[in-house]
Amino acid sequence: MNPSLREFLAARDFLRAHRSDQAGAARGFRWPQLDRFNWALDYFDAMALDNDAPALWILGEDGTEIKRTFRQMSERSAQVANFLRRHGVGRGDRILLILGNELALWECMLGAFKLGAVVIPATGLLTQDDLRDRLERGRVRHVIAGSAHVHKFAGLPGGYTRVCVGAQQPGWLCFDACGQEPARFEPDAPTGAGDPLLLYFTSGTTSKPKLVLHTHQSYPVGHLSTMFWIGLQPGDVHLNISSPGWAKHAWSCFFAPWNAGACVFIHNVARFSAAGLLTVLERHAVTTLCAPPTVWRMLIQEDLAAHRSRISLREVVGAGEPLNPEIIEQVRNAWGLALRDGYGQTETTAQVGNAPGQALKPGSMGRPLPGYEVALLDADGRESEEGEICLKLVERPLGLMSAYEDSAEKTAEVTRDGYYHTGDVAMRDAEGYLTFVGRADDVFKASDYRISPFELESVLIEHAAVTEVAVVPSPDPLRLAVPKAFVTLARGQVPGPALAREIFAFARKQLASYKRVRRIEFVAELPKTLSGKIRRVDLRNQEADRRRRNERAEGEFFEDDAGQ
Repeated sequence: MNPSLREFLAARDFLRAHRSDQAGAARGFRWPQLDRFNWALDYFDAMALDNDAPALWILGEDGTEIKRTFRQMSERSAQVANFLRRHGVGRGDRILLILGNELALWECMLGAFKLGAVVIPATGLLTQDDLRDRLERGRVRHVIAGSAHVHKFAGLPGGYTRVCVGAQQPGWLCFDACGQEPARFEPDAPTGAGDPLLLYFTSGTTSKPKLVLHTHQSYPVGHLSTMFWIGLQPGDVHLNISSPGWAKHAWSCFFAPWNAGACVFIHNVARFSAAGLLTVLERHAVTTLCAPPTVWRMLIQEDLAAHRSRISLREVVGAGEPLNPEIIEQVRNAWGLALRDGYGQTETTAQVGNAPGQALKPGSMGRPLPGYEVALLDADGRESEEGEICLKLVERPLGLMSAYEDSAEKTAEVTRDGYYHTGDVAMRDAEGYLTFVGRADDVFKASDYRISPFELESVLIEHAAVTEVAVVPSPDPLRLAVPKAFVTLARGQVPGPALAREIFAFARKQLASYKRVRRIEFVAELPKTLSGKIRRVDLRNQEADRRRRNERAEGEFFEDDAGQ
């Protein structure tokens, strides 16, 4: 056995043995020391040998199902690797991959990893300008695209290889030809654990996307922390609601479940339906579910308790943005399950979380996960009980990115003074639990008091009329700024002064006077990144411009209007 594989398996099995002991796991866990390691060849192929357990299960909207075992995925990805090599893909080459949640996505990822190529995942929502940016800054040499996306590359310059999945397109190689290749792959050389593997363009909540480079160890092995957080076990049927092209898809639709020997379950629908998801959870005996807060907010609008006896769920988690305590409580009351929060970034694997079996605290995202030492740094760079979430680099966590490939300056900035700086702010209590405060860019001052948008949003979301909310500073001549809430409403709710007064009154009962929400604007939807994160920077800029021009929007209400 490859010594690096032995190290990897020992680390994984340690976490399995301590799956309900987060403190003990954090104390005793050590990242494996790897030299030559290719996760797809050394781990996946070895695990898949003669393994007919289900690895991937894709359910279509029309009820059609595609199932593949680990053995089948291993053999097919070998064919894909041979096909790509035949058409000029070499070690270190960049492949732009723009596919939906379809079988070829997993086949191509595994095949490219075996080759030692670098995959640039891309969402199908990208525009032609977005793709041009990725081709240029990502130094792409090959493109694998679904037939529905081929037209986006018309007119985009470059001598890149073109491979089409689906209906054959003029000038593009047909992916189906992979079936003619041998089902055994021989690499041309060993893969170094630190060799590049994945290049992600971040979702850009406040700036132009950065290029996050991960290696053959940072994501495949680093996601042992994610496996531990979710609580995945061999044989689980794991459903993660995430779109291809974003890091969370690799987290929970690829590395974490397959590190555990679990089956990745995909439910493909054109438009999300909470009722439809509940039916799928029942019929297909899904055991573990990961979904963003937006999905959980929609689920609690349904009668969850009616499904309690018919679901097979053991673990439920949320990620992407913090979970509001109200959501967690409703899921617990309906299903008797602890909806557990977790925290990480494209630049890392899961850093902080509530692992299975741990006591939960309302509003807390949990404690540092095995392999991560977290410090909170104040404005002067000193360790504190409230401050920026930072990772100690004395022993560099294996799940941390290699670099921002497009900027040595940005890399140096976020890894300065012996810490990796996340740009997020949290508070820590006496028992080590961390509570998310907000992005450093989102936290603001009102009347010289520090305001956490997330804290205010967590209160407002408890109002029955509110489905989503984003709080930003609204410039004010007296207080410098006051909290303003942009609110989307539940079905059947009518925006207007009466509802605004009701929400103002509700917030006053829950919040200290200096945190009072003093302005509300009802909106049809909140601005979001392609990956679904709220772009508060857009709302801040819009609000600053509106106050500068002294304009009021339709659907906007000030607390002072009615002398509240």
